[in-house]
Amino acid sequence: MTTASSPHNPQCTADLGAQYITCTPHYAKQHQNFYDELLALGILAPLAASIEGMRVNEGDCNFVAPQGISSIIKHYLKKSGAEVYFRQCVTRINLHNNKWEVSKETGSPEIFDLVVLTMPVPEILQLQGDIVDIISECQRQQLESVSYSSRYALGLFYEAGTKIDVPWGGKYITSNPCVRFISVDNKKRNIESSEIGPSLVIHTTVPFGIKYLEHSAENVQELIFHHLEKILPGLPHPVAIKCQKWRHSQK
Repeated sequence: MTTASSPHNPQCTADLGAQYITCTPHYAKQHQNFYDELLALGILAPLAASIEGMRVNEGDCNFVAPQGISSIIKHYLKKSGAEVYFRQCVTRINLHNNKWEVSKETGSPEIFDLVVLTMPVPEILQLQGDIVDIISECQRQQLESVSYSSRYALGLFYEAGTKIDVPWGGKYITSNPCVRFISVDNKKRNIESSEIGPSLVIHTTVPFGIKYLEHSAENVQELIFHHLEKILPGLPHPVAIKCQKWRHSQK
């Protein structure tokens, strides 16, 4: 749930991960309070733009985040009252006197009552310390069997007044070995403005992501642009580009 901003205009943004939220009838009931709150605050809004090729199941509702998909996370972090520290790389977790000692790449270890790990499974299995022994052999085998898809996302940011003349807000591509999904992101989120330039998001196919996972961002960008030109010929030149590698995408 990552939203990137143009370095030329922070109001020009693009969702590089999750594109929209699909609410099934089951969760519409079970999570009604969450949806009601997010809709009332304007953090979520109904998806009004056309998404070509989207699978539609009866009773499903789709929502977008006008301020960017990361605004959902920011809302709940703020509401929690938690102190949030970014770019802290945990390397080791030990258990001392019923307390968890967490070591990072830099700085002194810290002590916690409770540790919740939400990173992808391969990164959990790389951790050192007592956590290695706490995970049983059976659990480890099950965790090691979890596989993830890998893909790239490309965010293209344009100057105000630039026109991207397509009839849809998003489109699933089925006939290209590189590009799987394209979104005119401001149009998809229904925030088009003459004062803020549009943004375009491209998601690659999983086979492409796996094949070029260890290639340089410059090389990958060039390949994506080559395929994008075939799908949308004559696209204007962006003023900024953000290439996001999702090593661990969907499970």
